Amino acid sequence: MNELAKLIKEADGKTVFFGGAGVSTESGIPDFRSADGIYSEKYGRLSPEVLVSRSYFEAEPEAFFDFYRKKLLYPDALPNDAHLSLAKLEEAGLLSCVVTQNIDGLHTAAGSKNVIELHGSSLRNHCVRCGKKYSVDAMLNSNGGPRGERGGIIRPDATLHEEALPEGAFESAVRAVAESRLLIVGGTSLAVYPAASLTRYAGGKIVLINLTPTGADKGADLAIHEKIGRVLSETVREIGI
Repeated sequence: MNELAKLIKEADGKTVFFGGAGVSTESGIPDFRSADGIYSEKYGRLSPEVLVSRSYFEAEPEAFFDFYRKKLLYPDALPNDAHLSLAKLEEAGLLSCVVTQNIDGLHTAAGSKNVIELHGSSLRNHCVRCGKKYSVDAMLNSNGGPRGERGGIIRPDATLHEEALPEGAFESAVRAVAESRLLIVGGTSLAVYPAASLTRYAGGKIVLINLTPTGADKGADLAIHEKIGRVLSETVREIGI
């Protein structure tokens, strides 16, 4: 953490954080690919990837939303030490941007202002027929597939399997990473593309924070295998903010 604090100070505000599902596990939201993650569970004959795919949403909307509400919606989750520490770094002028693969909105809830949501958000929803916007309450307070005022199905503004990333999101992330002097990658196995390819665009040093090693550890300037909340909160204290 001492070394990480030093790298952040040296980056002079040009630090970007890129995070995945592991950032939110300390808020009680399960990740996907760990031993206890969503993808490790059994869901009958269908894989989790199928259950959150565009084709399954269109073919079986009621079953899709049953899985979605049980496994991907966590409206009562609160920001943890990782989210709060990143917001403090941004407020202090030491972090320029957060790039996240998560759809839970916890970075914004923690106070981060410049957040690029690569996979959209579960907090925003829209009717596929008329485009009207709906809050997450429309998902929570419905049975089967939620419907809008004109009968169109309401879907989350989150990227499903078989869909492209939100327009402009990846390009914005690439620019931010390329302009950085320090890229901190946390809570991700770097297994989901194209998001995982962001490390290729790093303009400076790279720090990896993950409970388990990743294939990118050898190419990093610093690799820390610890809980990300602990690492970032201790780093913030080391910096003195």
